[in-house]
Amino acid sequence: MEVEYLQAVLSDVEQIIRMRLAYIRDDFGPQTPETEKTIENQLKDYFRIHLGKDCFVFAAKENETIVATAFLMIVEKPANPHFLHGKIGDVLNVYTVPEKRRQGIAGKLMKMMIDYGSKLGLDFIELKATADGYPLYKKLGFEDSPCEYKEMKYIILEKSIGNI
Repeated sequence: MEVEYLQAVLSDVEQIIRMRLAYIRDDFGPQTPETEKTIENQLKDYFRIHLGKDCFVFAAKENETIVATAFLMIVEKPANPHFLHGKIGDVLNVYTVPEKRRQGIAGKLMKMMIDYGSKLGLDFIELKATADGYPLYKKLGFEDSPCEYKEMKYIILEKSIGNI
């Protein structure tokens, strides 16, 4: 069966959500039904607003079923010497269903994404690689990104729930 490579559209949203939830289960472990339902509802709203605007989903389909995805999020920031044009890409959710792995599908999606990022005039595309994905990204030309800054985050939701 031939695999078709394309940019997903709104009619693909249910399948994109299915792939996102599968990715989350693989990356974070099993989730409660309540958590999955909350994520699913947020994703429906998110893709309705963002798909094709600042979120581009590259998908591989076999018999009309999505078997792999790679998300490209466009982030626009004030320019600095590292991104002179202020536009960068952030890769998320590179995921292939288990029975289709190691067939070059994710690599083709990533090449599509890189070409598309180039057409958009992105300064660079960045990602956080899993151990499994790291060799593929290196092969495609991604480089380790040493940084003098310490990555941090402030978790608002958990702190605000504790104060209620």
